Amino acid sequence: MKVLVVGANGQVGKHLVKFIQETDDMEAKAMIRKEEQASYFKDLGAEPVIVDLEDDPENVAKAFEGADAVVFTAGSGPNTGPDKTMMIDLDAAVKTIEAAKSKGVKRYVMVSSFDTTREAIQSAPESFSPYVAAKHYADDWLRKTDLDYTIVHPGILTNDEGSGQVEAAETVERGEIAREDVARVLLETLKNKSTTGKEFQVVSGSKSIEDALKSL
Repeated sequence: MKVLVVGANGQVGKHLVKFIQETDDMEAKAMIRKEEQASYFKDLGAEPVIVDLEDDPENVAKAFEGADAVVFTAGSGPNTGPDKTMMIDLDAAVKTIEAAKSKGVKRYVMVSSFDTTREAIQSAPESFSPYVAAKHYADDWLRKTDLDYTIVHPGILTNDEGSGQVEAAETVERGEIAREDVARVLLETLKNKSTTGKEFQVVSGSKSIEDALKSL
């Protein structure tokens, strides 16, 4: 399986590409913005593809050629304004969903925010509500497609070493999760066909990732 990782140069993305390359029946195609980011992925044996997510949809779609699955783990980051949030977390996400459809890439895994319900938009702090709104509508766009999608809602991200132990369900109590564990959850999601058509929240817990996803 060739997996296109959108947002590969992010912290979750880097972990995920590494884990994919360590999996016998998978290989990664790493979507990045800059040539100088490519060496990390080349050293892992992954194929880097340089695409600006703010580019026109036709150029973004070219990166999907030859892929069997896509994981969207891109984000505007905490230090940008609402304009970049809308351009990356909503517009770029929709562009990649439409690119997957146009290129026949049926498997699509979305990394979302922990809670993207209408209630979460209304209760979020003013500075955070544009991000939640962007994720809300990107998630909804994906749900309305015929893609084999999974939407993953991780808790508060940390840079701690992953434990491989999580709690995953449609709703869980808000908590933290290591970025490394999010990447392992994404890898297991790609492996586990029973996650298709589902979405779940995930935080650190006491179950192995494999068992947690099997129990969804």
